[in-house]
Amino acid sequence: MNGQPAADVVELIRDVPIYRTSIERGHFPILEKPEIARGFPDNWMTPALAAALEGGEAEFVLSTGTNHARMQIIRPPYFLLDSYYRLWSEHPDIHDTWDEGCRRVSLTTVLATEHVARVNAKKRGADPSPVPTPDERRLDARTVYLNLRLDPALWEREDVERMLGEIRAAAAAHPRGRYHLDCSGYHLAHLVHKVGEWGLWDAFPAPASIIHAYEYTPVNVRRYLGRHFACPVVDLFGSTELGYLYYSDRRGRYRPYLDKMSVELIPVAPGSEIFGLIVTSVRNPHMPLIRYRSGDCARTLDGTPDPARISRFCGREKELLDTPRGPVAQADLDDRIADASHRVFLHRLHVDGGDRARLLVTTFDGAPLDAAEAAVLAESTGDLTGRHCRVERVPHIPIGASGKYAWLVKDL
Repeated sequence: MNGQPAADVVELIRDVPIYRTSIERGHFPILEKPEIARGFPDNWMTPALAAALEGGEAEFVLSTGTNHARMQIIRPPYFLLDSYYRLWSEHPDIHDTWDEGCRRVSLTTVLATEHVARVNAKKRGADPSPVPTPDERRLDARTVYLNLRLDPALWEREDVERMLGEIRAAAAAHPRGRYHLDCSGYHLAHLVHKVGEWGLWDAFPAPASIIHAYEYTPVNVRRYLGRHFACPVVDLFGSTELGYLYYSDRRGRYRPYLDKMSVELIPVAPGSEIFGLIVTSVRNPHMPLIRYRSGDCARTLDGTPDPARISRFCGREKELLDTPRGPVAQADLDDRIADASHRVFLHRLHVDGGDRARLLVTTFDGAPLDAAEAAVLAESTGDLTGRHCRVERVPHIPIGASGKYAWLVKDL
């Protein structure tokens, strides 16, 4: 598959300045993020887009910038939310909670909460409140954002009790007490841990469905959530600029959701079975992306570049670790950790310019790993990375400024 767009797609983008040279040459190279930003927004401007911006049918927003420089994009208002809601409403395991009108509570980064509060304040012609109320954190009639702190490990009992109260309010709005929980897997795991530590389970109504959709969720975190919640727990994969592309079922198997999209998989290095995602999408009519390198990595069921056979999304291309055996992705290390011990919660690998590595870990119960677990983990990580690895259990791994965790730090 050469990845070149079909004739009907070329016709849709004929007036977009960034693609004129490619159309003239009859070949579309891979579109990189710096190219999108070069000359922005003139390189995207068409008469139709100018009219959409003037009429409010299109808006400028920034990508999250979690794993790369923040990128300005143009999209319809609520583009990502509409993609989420449509997928939720059609998902075979959880569409019933959509159909029943269940409220959605979102437990993710504080940056997401602050964005919602900022947008709502702008609508009121006011400045955002230092501590926004639930109404000020309401995305729409259905969704409220909960988190008000950067690092969920530092939530205090007052924070947790407030969030549980807001969850109970969402459940109480449904005749059967049902609600939908949207989260980062890490944030929900922190909440579960603190609820257990402080004996607050009676104050935490069980969700009817759970989606984690904001970052890679480690195997041990998925296991931990699965032990505490009986409802379906599914993953969505997507981005600010693309919307959602894949969803998992409740057993973790991924299904494509490529409305007005196609995906190519290209090895991140010769011979590697880690593939980079190249996406062609006209789902966003204001900024169609042709052969766009999303920066995400995936593996497939059989090691072939077949996007219909993706078995997992395994991290970011910019966060690959070079080793003597080839590139290593976030999920590769995660698998080694999960095989060595179910007790590891957070982890961060530090590598230097030589042959040494330190693997920092926290545990769900706060207790150190036993000697056998630590030895297996050190040996397995060393084998994976081609480095002499030392495992260190630490009480706290801080979250990044983006509200997400880094799995790899290069101490060069």
